[in-house]
Amino acid sequence: MDRTEFFGSQVGGESVINYSYTDMPWRLMMWDVRYFFTFAWALPWVLWPVRPCDGDHFDELSFTKENMWCIFIHTILMVMQLFFILTLPLALLFPVWMVGLGMAAFFTLNWFLCLGLNGKTITFESDPKYAPALEEHAHEQWIFLNGVAVGEAWLKSNINRLALTFKRPIIGVHNRTTGVIFDVVECLIQRNFGYATSDIRVAYKIIKEKLYNPKYTKVVFILHSQGGIEGGLVLDWLLQELPQNLLSKLEVYTFGNASNHFNNPHRHIEAQTAEQKLPRTDTHIPTTITEIPLTDSPIETHSLASRRRPSNGSAYSFDAHRRVPTLTTSVSKESDASRATAYTVPASDRAIAHVEHYAHTTDFVALWGILHFVRNERASPDMPRYIGRVFSRTSPRGGHQFCQHYLNGMFPLARDAKGEFVGCAERNDFMNSTVEVAEKGSEKDDLREAPENSWSLIELAGRQGSIVKGEVEVHGSFYEDKDGIDDGKVRVKDLSRLWQYRNGRSPPDLPREVRRMTVI
Repeated sequence: MDRTEFFGSQVGGESVINYSYTDMPWRLMMWDVRYFFTFAWALPWVLWPVRPCDGDHFDELSFTKENMWCIFIHTILMVMQLFFILTLPLALLFPVWMVGLGMAAFFTLNWFLCLGLNGKTITFESDPKYAPALEEHAHEQWIFLNGVAVGEAWLKSNINRLALTFKRPIIGVHNRTTGVIFDVVECLIQRNFGYATSDIRVAYKIIKEKLYNPKYTKVVFILHSQGGIEGGLVLDWLLQELPQNLLSKLEVYTFGNASNHFNNPHRHIEAQTAEQKLPRTDTHIPTTITEIPLTDSPIETHSLASRRRPSNGSAYSFDAHRRVPTLTTSVSKESDASRATAYTVPASDRAIAHVEHYAHTTDFVALWGILHFVRNERASPDMPRYIGRVFSRTSPRGGHQFCQHYLNGMFPLARDAKGEFVGCAERNDFMNSTVEVAEKGSEKDDLREAPENSWSLIELAGRQGSIVKGEVEVHGSFYEDKDGIDDGKVRVKDLSRLWQYRNGRSPPDLPREVRRMTVI
């Protein structure tokens, strides 16, 4: 049975524990090896399920010439590398010159086979037929960094699938594969030693250039698998160097994240202290936005007129076990007559406003990475920091492949009458699933932001029991509730900011001056 848990972002703090990414590399490696075998039961789900392939040629395991070639080469590489590792102790029985020649021959053959997968280019752009460059998105730049075992063919499929889903051109930075086993070794080195490979340095250079370019007001960084480790290192560098107003342009979304940390500090200690206290209080919305032009075009949402008014009394409640949140409001007859709008409140006073993580509970990489660290059983103020809101999904389709498992399950495609893909489907089981507030790893109230402070504050047009009914004037139809769901329960689509970008849409953000006034 499908179910989705939601983890509010960890708050942060001043302490350092004995098991965090800042520890000694040999100690981190020891823990990683231990938990590799702990979660080894989920290894089949790196590929499983192999069907269905709803995305046709976009899916990594669909029967296409390119995919079959990639799988064939990876099979050879896996057999070679496994044999190499198992026979490595025998090197002690042979002369040094013989061992050196043998290793040189092995690595030359490995490089040659990988060349057939990777090509010679490290950056790619999506095919314009899936998402031509439009003037309304000229102020945005979307960048993708792939995960383990991805060659040129799969990277192109990944960025073209993203382009079709969100109707924006995508730049792909190629994390080139050296074979599955050697890629896992590279993950360990990057994760525990902080080693930056060439693709990390290229991604950092590209993102830094885009953030400094005044043409862009938004840079969206999407990461998958090992790309989460590499993207986390990129963010560490950016946080060290870039001015805060440039960092605020950045949004980060990850899938099956393999990293052991994800940094996004508060700008001020007052904000962190306030956020630690908020789980003990109800959340109210102290501002109301008026005159929000609400259409499918982001151009009309750039200058939002706003003014501060008292809260309309919106609040949150939970079921008997505090697992399934619901939305409740107290509104006047006049305000109830108005249709409501949608807007997203960024993380409270964070350097990077929006960070979201999506993970499957049967995905080995996610279990070994993000889910292990956000569900840390010790649950103390000293636990490793993993900033960002997490959607943890349990589903029979919950594998690791980016297109076939994650995007097909969370952002499936729609077809026209001729059977051709036309963009993201407007509804799906994941986005309509009821959110359960995760309890594991949240025993101490100040570990993570309160669930009621994590809602994107998205108003569902026409739904009863909504969050921000009140003095909001709407022009257009940015969000329509076509599913007829009016039970007041919070669903994934109520929380997911990335969902609001589907098919060329853009979430109407609060003006910066209103963000500072809004408690979240």
